[in-house]
Formats: sequence, structure tokens, C-alpha cells
Amino acid sequence: MILTDNVRNNCENSFEFIKDILDMQNNLPIDSIEQQFKALLRDEHIVVEAETGSGKSTRLPLWAAIYGKVLVVEPRRVACTSLAEYLLTEEANPDQLSVGYAIRFEHHFDENTDIIYATPGVALRWLSEGNLAQFSTIIIDEFHERRWDTDLLLALLKQQQSHRLVITSATIDSQRLVNYLSAQHLQAKGRNFSVNVLHHASDSRDMPDVMNIDKRITRLVQTHIDSHQDILIFLPGRKEIASTQNALTQQFSEQIQAGLMDIIPLHASVTDDERKRALTKSDKQRIIVATNVAETSVTIPGVTLIIDSGLERRTHQRNGRTVLSLHAISKASSEQRKGRAGRVTDGVCIRLYGKAAALELLTPPELQREELVEAYLAALCCNARLSQLSFIDPLPEKTFIAAQQVLLSMGAMTENEVITDYGRCLYQLPIDTLFSHLITAMDTRANKEAMVDLAAALSIPQRLWQPPRSEENIEQLYRWLGNVFCDATALIKMVRMDECPEWLAVDDNMLAEARLLSVQMRELLELPELSVASRFKRDLWQDAVIKAVPELVFLRREKRQQAMSNGIIEVSSAKDSLIDNQTPDGSLSQAAIVFDQFALPGRGVKQNRILAMCSSPVTLSQINNAELGELVQGDTVEQHDGSFKTAIQRIYAGRVINTRWIEPEGQSARSAIVAMLLAGEVMPDLAPRIISDISQWNLYLALGLYNADFVKREPDSVDVIEWLSQQIEDLGIEHIDDLELFEPSDFTFEGIPEWERQEFDERYPREVKLTDLVMAIDYDIHRKLVVANYTSGNRKPDPKRWELPRWQGWRVQYRKASRIIDIK
Repeated sequence: MILTDNVRNNCENSFEFIKDILDMQNNLPIDSIEQQFKALLRDEHIVVEAETGSGKSTRLPLWAAIYGKVLVVEPRRVACTSLAEYLLTEEANPDQLSVGYAIRFEHHFDENTDIIYATPGVALRWLSEGNLAQFSTIIIDEFHERRWDTDLLLALLKQQQSHRLVITSATIDSQRLVNYLSAQHLQAKGRNFSVNVLHHASDSRDMPDVMNIDKRITRLVQTHIDSHQDILIFLPGRKEIASTQNALTQQFSEQIQAGLMDIIPLHASVTDDERKRALTKSDKQRIIVATNVAETSVTIPGVTLIIDSGLERRTHQRNGRTVLSLHAISKASSEQRKGRAGRVTDGVCIRLYGKAAALELLTPPELQREELVEAYLAALCCNARLSQLSFIDPLPEKTFIAAQQVLLSMGAMTENEVITDYGRCLYQLPIDTLFSHLITAMDTRANKEAMVDLAAALSIPQRLWQPPRSEENIEQLYRWLGNVFCDATALIKMVRMDECPEWLAVDDNMLAEARLLSVQMRELLELPELSVASRFKRDLWQDAVIKAVPELVFLRREKRQQAMSNGIIEVSSAKDSLIDNQTPDGSLSQAAIVFDQFALPGRGVKQNRILAMCSSPVTLSQINNAELGELVQGDTVEQHDGSFKTAIQRIYAGRVINTRWIEPEGQSARSAIVAMLLAGEVMPDLAPRIISDISQWNLYLALGLYNADFVKREPDSVDVIEWLSQQIEDLGIEHIDDLELFEPSDFTFEGIPEWERQEFDERYPREVKLTDLVMAIDYDIHRKLVVANYTSGNRKPDPKRWELPRWQGWRVQYRKASRIIDIK
């Protein structure tokens, strides 16, 4: 196997610690189970419980290779490349079995390779293509991380029963895996270096807390800095890492300037230099500030002190959406973090929470926390029905149904859970299902290329760029984008340019990854190379997007301009989005396609805050031309010449986006006539009478007073608008001018018999007049409640019960403005 220099350099750093251990001790902890493992693997599935660093990721594949080719599924790309590189050494692989790896952008193996390390995504694609048949044994490593793709892969392999399966886990939950697979259980004890655990909390039940975490950690580091060479600090995210790194840099500025100390961030998007400094031993004292990426898969040499915040950022379902929020870690994660301090010598772990803090035993699996669209599509492409797969933890029913509806609406599957050709086309693209759908739905090659490049930019793990802040650079950006503030256009241009302007704060590593992904998709879809990308017309491309997924169109709220809605959900612009920038004339785009959303838990129990991360402004005309929303008949007004015109409005997300005036005719005319009658614009005496007659009839029915022997009408409640519309149609009125041929007496509602009506109105009046007080009366039959609503009058005291009709057995309330009181 031939590796690039860049890959080789990155991999070498990950094995410094493994080599240190080999120098100290010829045997690894995993070696104690070698003979049992080889004997059982002939006929059994095996669950191996062993801590990270025990040697399981390198020894087990070599042992399994005696039975044929081995696929090792690793959750992270760095682990795939690093482990493959390590097994190239004669020290690690004395029999010199051939070893390769396969990750999203790189494949290094051939048909004769004995052991291949691959990410779960690659393994799932091979399974869907029938390419796993070449392997005799499949090892799923670090299963305790419970990624959705490893859970799905295991469920599919369990159903097929065509491979020997080896599952490794570093947690105490391995017995559930044993029962799930009917497997044998082997356990390898770790090294006996002790880790002293200290809890830095005011109460033993204190939970992890992010408040002032940078200051608290800085004080702890000051206290313990002289007792340790290297310190590893676990924090939930980049924000906390940046603030803590700044605080530590200020505190230890002298040591840093003297070249005695190095403070290094470690998360998913650090630079190659930062990653190398974190994973390589140094003469300097190092303080490594990391996310939970440092829990597994990477090895950090020399660390003897762990400071654990007890926090992580984790996805979960909330009100039907996947949101990212701050969580306390599980007990299993806390043990993983602690173990980082006891690799080569005794260590210390300081936990910023109480000893009795109510942590979860295990981190909930991703299939329980996230949307299932991608997992559902992957299962279908592997010719499996997600509803019939057996998972170690049952899938949430609501999330399953939601994913099913999404794929059905896209045409990716049938009602019988069978993948369609279109669904297989979507799965070929190594990106989110929504972006796959948009790419395949584009109507021209130029539009398809634009969507490919945008999808590539939005599918990388971190943000590609930061918009400028100075007014001068903002003006440059506006001109550079073609006189529009558009996130999507900016990303497409960056992916396509050989070199971006210096005033754009572009992450070169992320840009390189986005370009690689674009190149891969262009090859797959047989599109022109990135260097000769087709020019596209922005408005035509947007029209194609709107047609494909209309719910991506959002409209600004009229009263709260910072919020946008599509009639289903509301979003707010992310801080780094361009959509809220005013154009030189001071205008603000009123509508946009929102390509990327990020949901956060908001305040309150049931609220989410959804941020629009990538938006592309569209015009109201584009929305109207796409016929989004609904047409509603508005007011009818009289023209100067005595004719009438009716407004036909298109309403989207609660806002009128277009109004056209027509001469009312047919149903439109009838609706206009009804509106004018009810507004009293014509026959002003008709509406009060009809409304009173129909309201009393509905009350009469509700009170159970209907008697078929005396009442001609059927016992059905009546809607005023529907009744008037029917009367107009029955009378043959087709134009507003036709009303001149009729009198109010031509509109008669026959409801309560005449001989009963006067007595009924006295018992249940619709209006009550007292001295200086007039009230309109409403009746709530179900609650047996009468509400007297203030209409007019100068009377200040509230009405008394004795002044009102008897209403025996009814509760009575008086309402004036927002004030409501019970009348006793």
C-alpha cells in the first residue's frame, strides 16, 4: 500500500503513544484473549470488551485474518488511516499481511488486500452494492460511540447472517450486545495504572455547569501546573475552547513567550499544525483543550492530568426536529475521559461536578436522538425494510413515521417500503438526502452544477468562511457577489475559484474538503470538471429549487422583520448570514430560500430556535410565479364609474405577496356579494336580521328544543355565509347589479316557529339594554355560560345579576375590553 506524504505525516502522530507502550511492554492487554478469540471466531460472533489503547484495533484484525479477508469499521477517518499506517510496520504486523483503508475521499487497497479499515458510511455503500461478500469477518470497532451508521450496519449484518461479526466496546454495556447477537463475550483487562479522581464541586450532587467555566479551569490549572507535564481539558465545544484558551494564554503568557508552554485546541476543524502539536510529544509543557473527539480514536501522549467539564454538545429530537444543545456527559463517557490520564503512569482526573451527580449510564444512541431520513434511505438501498430490522434499541415511532413521509413525498420509496430508482440515485450522492433530492431535481446541467457545488460547501463539518465586518469589505463583498447579499452565491463562488480574495476569511482546510466533495459528485454525475464549471443564472436556478422543494421558501414577518416563516416553522437569521445586510439603497430582502437550518433549544419547554445558516434572497414575484401559498378573495370596492372590482390575493406564510383586481363573476361574484351584505354596504337592514335569525336557530338546536312535529327545517346548524351564498345562487344573482332586482324580504330564514320565537328571544336575548349600558350576549352551550359583552354606554358600575334575564342554571360573565368578571 502506498500512502501520500500528507496522510503518512498525520498518521505517524497518532502512534507515538502506541510505540511508547511497546517499548515499555512487549505484550498488549488484548493479547490475553488471543487463543480464545481464534477458537471462537471459527463458529461464533464475538463481543470484545476492552478499553481504548488495549490493542484491540490492531491485534483483532490480524488474528481474524487466519479465516479470510477482514473489514474493520472505524467511526472516524483519522482512525482508519492511522491504524492502517501502523500495521504497515514489521513490529505491529510481523507476518506482513497486506493492509489498506477506505474513507470518503481516499481508497488505498486492491483485491488482494487482507485487512481493510473503512468508515461506516463506506461499509454501508459496499453493502448496498454487494461488495461485502469478499470479507469473511467484519469487525465493528468502538461500537460504544453508538453512531447511527454503525447501529444500522450491525442490524443489517445481523439480518443477513453472512459474516463472522466481531464487535468491540469500551463500556460496561457489552452484555446487551452479547444478547442481541447471541454472541460470545471476551474481556481484556486494561493496564493497572491508577487514576486518582477528584471532584471539584460545592455539593456531591452538583451537575456539570458551563457558567464561568474558563475562569474555573484557569484557577485549577494554576494549582496543578507544577505537578504535571501535560494536561488535557475536556470542554463541550469550540466556543468554550476559545474562551478557555484565551484565559490560559493570558495567565501563562510568560511561559508561552519563553517557549516553555504550548496551549493547543483540539476539535474537528483544527489546523494540521494544531493537530500535530496535540498528538506529538513535545519538550514544552502542553495544555490541550479538547472536545470529546479526544475520548476515543486519537491518542495523546504524555497526559497525566485530566480536567473534565462533564459537558458535551449533543443532538436530540425536540418537537419533531433534531436540535443541538448542551448536555451532561454519561458515566461511560466520564470513564473514557478519566482513562486518558492512566496510559503510561499514574494520573489524576479532576471532575467539575459532584461525585453523586445524576449522570446517564450511557450516551443515548444517535438513532434515538436524530432524524431517520438518511438511515431509512440507506436501509432501503441495502434491500431492507427499516420497520423490519431488529435494532439493539427500538426506533422511536414518531421519528420513523416522519422519515417515512419525507421519503414518500420525494418519491424515493413506495408505500410498501421498496426503494425506487430515484431513491437509489439519491443514495449514490455522499451528502444529506435533501441536497441529493435538490441536485437530481434540477432542470438543467448548469443548475445541477450550481446545486452540487453548494451542497459540497454545506456538507463539510465546519463553516467554510466568516463574512467581513468592516464597511469597506462589506461593500467589496456586495460587488463581488454581483450586487446581491447571498450566502449561497458566495459559497458556490468560493468552491469554484482557484484563489479567493484575501479579505474573505476562508478556512483553507474546509475549502479543500468542499472542493474534493464537489469533484467526487461531478464525476459520479458525469458533470464538467470544477475548473470549467458552467455559468448559471441565479434566478432560474432559484426557480428550479422552489419548484423542487417549495417549503424552503421563507418570508419575513411583517411586524418582526428579524424572523422569517414558511407557514410551518419560523427561523431567525444566523449571525454570520448575509440575508440581514441592507443593500446600498437601504432595502432588506423580504423573502429567501433557506438551504441550511440549525435548530437550538429555545427558552421554555416547547420552543425551538431555528437559525437560517445559508440563505438566498428571492423576490415576491418569484414566489407568486411559483404559485406558492393560496389564493384568497379580498374586498370588493366600487369604482368611480359605479362598477365593482374584487381583490384576489395570493397569501404565503401569512403575508399578501400579490394582489390583482378582477370584475367579480360566478363564484367570485357570489362571495363578493355575501361580503358586501354582511358588511352592510348593500341592504344594510338585512345582515343584522339574518345573523340574529340563524344565531337563535343554532342556539335553539343546541338547547334541545327542536320538535319535528312543529318545525319545517331539518335539525342542522347553519353557517351564515354558506346560507347567504346558497340564497344568492338559488335566486340566480350573478352580478352585484342584480341585487337591485331584489328586496331584503326576498331573503327569509325559516327556523324557529313564529309562535315560539318571541318567547325564545325573551328568554335568550342577543342584546340587553340597561340604563347607560348596552351589551351583546353570547352563549356557550357546552360550558353553560352566558357572556355579556360591553357594546356602548357611560355606565361605570358593573351590571348586577338581578338586572339581567333569569338565565336559570347558567353562569354569567361580564366582559369589558380585556376585563372579565363573574356576575353573582
